[in-house]
Amino acid sequence: MLNIKIICCGTLKESYLRDAVKEYEKRLSAFCKLTIQEIKEDSLSAPYSAVSSFKGYKIALCVEGNMISSEQLAEKIDILTTNGTSEIAFIIGGSDGIAENIKNMCNYRLSFSKMTFPHQLMRVILLEQTYRAFTIINHKQYHK
Repeated sequence: MLNIKIICCGTLKESYLRDAVKEYEKRLSAFCKLTIQEIKEDSLSAPYSAVSSFKGYKIALCVEGNMISSEQLAEKIDILTTNGTSEIAFIIGGSDGIAENIKNMCNYRLSFSKMTFPHQLMRVILLEQTYRAFTIINHKQYHK
């Protein structure tokens, strides 16, 4: 089973965001093993040690990354797993983003939009899109 790790700065303060994360954690459990590592948000380089110690495929979420469709994200995950990748990490920076040296450690840069989203909400958006990708890969009815 694929291991997906989300390395993110800060904690979720709002209960509605925590509830959404719990829901997607439950849904994703059918497709992957999900872990979320929260890092104290104190600098652009806060996630450095977590990212540098992760040995799998690393995806930085950043505004200058590649904008892809839900279907393309599903295809990317499917190709990675078909090629033997067993661990994927998504890195969500804090309110100031991610340091360039951390982005350079990543295999891929992904942008969800040219818009800026609060990093707490981005966690929920990422989980929803990851779940959507798995439903596409597995031909489930969720994605329309």
